[in-house]
Amino acid sequence: MAEHCWLCERPLGRKVEWHHPVPKSRGGRETVAVHPICHRTLHAQFSNGELARIGADVVALRADPVVAKFVAWVSGKPPDFHAPTARKR
Repeated sequence: MAEHCWLCERPLGRKVEWHHPVPKSRGGRETVAVHPICHRTLHAQFSNGELARIGADVVALRADPVVAKFVAWVSGKPPDFHAPTARKR
């Protein structure tokens, strides 16, 4: 099992979710370990079509202004931290 979150690179906590960088509905099979809050953020910010185009390019995901702000904010939080996630408007 991975020791760090694929998106934010913080150590993983007790709860781990498995994210498909390319959605299963778009043919993705690979999974990566992420915090639940990171997983919610990815799906709140990007549609499956956008995730299919970006794929496993985590650098491109982190470059998105909303995701970059989230990663900076969550970086000092404990591994099992969770908060409500706002959807993209």
